[in-house]
Amino acid sequence: MTGFNELWSLADGVTRSVALLMLLMSISAWVLILWKTWLLRRARRDLALAVPAFWAAASLDAGRSALQHFDREELLLPLLDAATAPANKGTLEAAGRRESQLTRRLRDALHAVLRRLQFGQVLLASIGSTSPFIGLFGTVWGIYHALVSISAAGNITIDKVSGPVGEALIMTAAGLAVAIPAVLAYNIFGKLVGACEAELEGFAHDLREMLDSDARGV
Repeated sequence: MTGFNELWSLADGVTRSVALLMLLMSISAWVLILWKTWLLRRARRDLALAVPAFWAAASLDAGRSALQHFDREELLLPLLDAATAPANKGTLEAAGRRESQLTRRLRDALHAVLRRLQFGQVLLASIGSTSPFIGLFGTVWGIYHALVSISAAGNITIDKVSGPVGEALIMTAAGLAVAIPAVLAYNIFGKLVGACEAELEGFAHDLREMLDSDARGV
């Protein structure tokens, strides 16, 4: 703790700004990691229970009730609502064939659901890709600042150089410490979101086929 306080007291404005920026990025990444872990676990569990319950229902109303019970994150309900919503008469939406209307409404609803599931992925990717370079910048600036201070004091020796340079390298380690969890979380969440997307696309396809067949009286 004493070493950290000494390092902070000797740092200039640029070094402190870099350290605070990396701290903010780390907090943001961990908040996203914890929230998305909770969200995607619920989503995977809900999909595993809600989809079979819907198809086991005797009617659309019963199926909707099953979704309301199991679909806590409302991933499937928007698809069902979009598929069963009547088209506004006198609009271009109602001018096309029924199957085309179903496809368009389900596609729009699916995209809206996926945007919720993918929220935060861009931020995690940005943190994972930029924080090592921010830490490296902090290291380079810290080394430059240390060498200038030592040069101004005169009597340069290896022991006087190694201490400040070693302390400046902490910024690189901090950048990696911020980046590694963000990159790992981004990859894991991407795989989980992809699995949820496949489930939702399959449900939307099957729902469209069922409603289209009912409309044709097949």
